[in-house]
Amino acid sequence: MRRVAALLVCVGLFWPTPAAAAPAREPVGWAATGSGTTGGAGGTTWTVRTRAELKEALANGGDPTAPKVIRVVGDINGHEADDGSLLGEQDYAPGYDLGKYMSCFGEDGGSWSDTRYDYCKQQRQLRQTGSNREKAQIQLTVPSNTTLVGAGDDARLLGVFLTVNTGTNIVVRNLHLEAPVDHFTTWSPGDGTQGSWNARFDALTVITGKHLWIDHCTFTDGRFPDREAPLGFHGEHVQRHDGLLDIEDGSDFVTVSDSRFVDHDKAILIGSGDGRGDRDRGHLKVTFVRNLFDDIVQRGPRVRFGQVHVVNNVYVSRRRAPLYALGVGVESALYSERNVFRYDPGLAVAPYGGEHFHDTGSWANGRPARLNTVAAGLGLTDDVGWDPADVYDHRPLRSAAAVEAYVLRHAGTGRPYARP
Repeated sequence: MRRVAALLVCVGLFWPTPAAAAPAREPVGWAATGSGTTGGAGGTTWTVRTRAELKEALANGGDPTAPKVIRVVGDINGHEADDGSLLGEQDYAPGYDLGKYMSCFGEDGGSWSDTRYDYCKQQRQLRQTGSNREKAQIQLTVPSNTTLVGAGDDARLLGVFLTVNTGTNIVVRNLHLEAPVDHFTTWSPGDGTQGSWNARFDALTVITGKHLWIDHCTFTDGRFPDREAPLGFHGEHVQRHDGLLDIEDGSDFVTVSDSRFVDHDKAILIGSGDGRGDRDRGHLKVTFVRNLFDDIVQRGPRVRFGQVHVVNNVYVSRRRAPLYALGVGVESALYSERNVFRYDPGLAVAPYGGEHFHDTGSWANGRPARLNTVAAGLGLTDDVGWDPADVYDHRPLRSAAAVEAYVLRHAGTGRPYARP
């Protein structure tokens, strides 16, 4: 074992080494307030190339919350077993069959019956056990005082269910996060007017996390877009993805900057649910600055309860028709500032139980978007009760051309860093 350790140290593959100096950058927005967000700067550095190595680095030699910088090299697949093989649906639940599972609801996706066919009870059990096994395999939790960063321009987490659970002071940077495919997604007949698929896994879920900075990342469905999923009920594709980024359960002081959200339906959800005010009220302070939302159908973001600042982001639609960009949920205070929408401004805002929305200076198709007028037509007031300028320093780009030029050049994994 000592010889193996010595070899790893010599070739610099995986053994921890003293951390290099962190980049001289600081977040803009909520993550910069209070104690700020520095991640694992000054701690141990790990360089990882496999899921097993990443899991070990997150544990940090038995001291997971000590400062650490984890450098991801190349592709890390969440389904990678310790022997290097890739696990699939039948590894998690041998005998599970989506077609059989669907048939137990009947042709129209109605109510489930264990006795509709002789295999229905078995399929129900296989779906549940398979889902739990998949979750246990692909979920990796980032502890406090961590910087998780892509080394080079091509670092990717493929099918990893990355989570923060009560962690504080975390930086995630320069990573391409491909959202996991839920092999055991659930059909819910009573969800909506005709029923709905509900997948389980996000690319990144933040639960009760504090002081997080997500920077220069790309979030996408990647190799498994929804349009290539099998057909389900009512001639529509099975929904195998959940969100790209969810921020829930009293999380606070989060900045998402210079990142891309690409080709996805329900992108970003802030808040645990309409009935979770006991957890979320007074929290969920999040800034989105200079991000690109490219072919995102909805939730860019959808907000409950939080004080959320959305500034200098670009929203474009090329292949997927948007439902809305900014969702105003229960008790939310969403402040939009100088964003660029490349579609109908009537699709920029949607009410989801909230009452307050304010916009300053956004544009739609090169012209003033007048989103406060749009919001007023939806029954929303523009008094959100706070102004980001009273909380933290920020210098927004002040023309649509400048916002687009910056975001299209700098947002996402492997893009050049710059100060706007």
